[in-house]
Amino acid sequence: MTELVQLDGRSLTPEDVERIARDGVEVTISKPAHVAMQRSRERIETVLESGEPVYGVTTGFGRLVDKRIDRSELRQLQTNLIRSHAAGVDEALPVEIVRGMLATRANALAKGFSGIRPVVVDRVLDLLNHGIHPIIPRRGSLGASGDLAPLAHLALVLIGEGTAQVDGERMDGLSALESAGLEPIELDAKEGLALINGTQLSLAVGSLLVVDMQRLLDAADVAGALTTEVTMSTTSNCDPAIAAVRPHHGHAAVAANIRRLTAESSVLDAHDDCDRVQDVYSIRCIPQVHGAVRAALVHLREVIEVELNAATDNPLVFARDAVDERAQGSGDAAVLSGGNFHGEPLALPLEYVQGALTEVATISERRLDRLLNPSAQEDYLPPFLAGDPGLESGYMLAQYTSAAMGAQARSIGRPSLDNVTVSGNQEDHVSMSVESALRARETLKATRRAIATELVCACEAAVYLPETVELGVGTDAVVTEIRTEVTPLAGDRPIAPALETVTELIEHGTIETTLDRVLDAPLENTRRPERASAFR
Repeated sequence: MTELVQLDGRSLTPEDVERIARDGVEVTISKPAHVAMQRSRERIETVLESGEPVYGVTTGFGRLVDKRIDRSELRQLQTNLIRSHAAGVDEALPVEIVRGMLATRANALAKGFSGIRPVVVDRVLDLLNHGIHPIIPRRGSLGASGDLAPLAHLALVLIGEGTAQVDGERMDGLSALESAGLEPIELDAKEGLALINGTQLSLAVGSLLVVDMQRLLDAADVAGALTTEVTMSTTSNCDPAIAAVRPHHGHAAVAANIRRLTAESSVLDAHDDCDRVQDVYSIRCIPQVHGAVRAALVHLREVIEVELNAATDNPLVFARDAVDERAQGSGDAAVLSGGNFHGEPLALPLEYVQGALTEVATISERRLDRLLNPSAQEDYLPPFLAGDPGLESGYMLAQYTSAAMGAQARSIGRPSLDNVTVSGNQEDHVSMSVESALRARETLKATRRAIATELVCACEAAVYLPETVELGVGTDAVVTEIRTEVTPLAGDRPIAPALETVTELIEHGTIETTLDRVLDAPLENTRRPERASAFR
């Protein structure tokens, strides 16, 4: 694995963001990106020399756009902007999200349309590479005009103010810089605005969500396949002929996954002559439900990859020949005001994904009922998978946990439907994309726990299969992996540790790694097609 990510404003991926955010790889800026930023800055200097009123460069902000600022006060204007917009509240964001924000903001600026000096972006990367993580409150962004408050808290540390965390220690921004031998940046015209106009909090959360959701959906297919086996159900619902006459890509992918996971399974053959005509929907419709959720992830990935490599501040700086004559600016410099900072393109697919993840949690709970419920489970399975039912409760309460996770997921609403008007009615429609992102993140966590619960119980149910039958290639490998951490019940015991352990196996990609080892190719999925990354 390359221990470097090079930002160029064009090719950053969610996987790159994860490596920066969680693995701490070094980050640099490409030479062409440096050149692009320098040219953009020179165009801003041309505008400054002209004395023309240009939003955020020589004027106030928001409703104060008609207030002209004297040339001698332009630096103070940018510093005041950062200070006044640092209005976030609530608990601090996790370090991985902060690192994602730093990386994605640097990449957006590296496109060369923001009029910012390269040295400012270099300093953003200094924060990443020296482990200086601004303390950023969770709440305060409306997802319009960008994630203003969170990014202002980030930018405060660049100018030696605010607070940061270094090696787990909280300190003021200036001390944090000094700990790495760095000096504060004095922001010039346009630079404060360029730092805080963007969707970086929404985007950082969404980028990590794409990676985490991929791992979760692979684990969900494993859970569904394993439950299919241990409930003596059939995989005829995964026949390619069924998918062919309703050709949704996600359906076909999940059906193929179930077939591959259960390949060589003698469990499925053991009930060929049973009198059951059809399985319940939670098993029979796994391809349709899980497949639709994978389709939601495909859409989210497409949106995130566009946003990762987009210029999202305002105004944007172009060469004069790239725009029409209505643009502000002098000479070869053209400055256009627009709304690329608006988070709506992120908010809607994030909420789509939040609802889709809820479906994964709720269908998993219904499959879990087939494993535990004495009125629904197979005769060879003891009630609640208890060794001595009555004296022992076995995994009875596991369903309660799964049901609680589903309830939590269902209770989360759609924040993008809420609109408030701010900045003296100048900013009269907002996206609430940060809330959409954070709620999707919480739903993913709940769904991950639900799938982990199903996996724990399905592994326990496998104990009761006849010794003469074998699980499929993929499901058997996952059961073996889980069994290294969670042993079969030998009487009642607290089950919370087992649920937490398997949750972590999903979260850290262990189950995905196990499947990669035993299958000849990764599961059919929604991964990004292979392409050259910026750092290769």
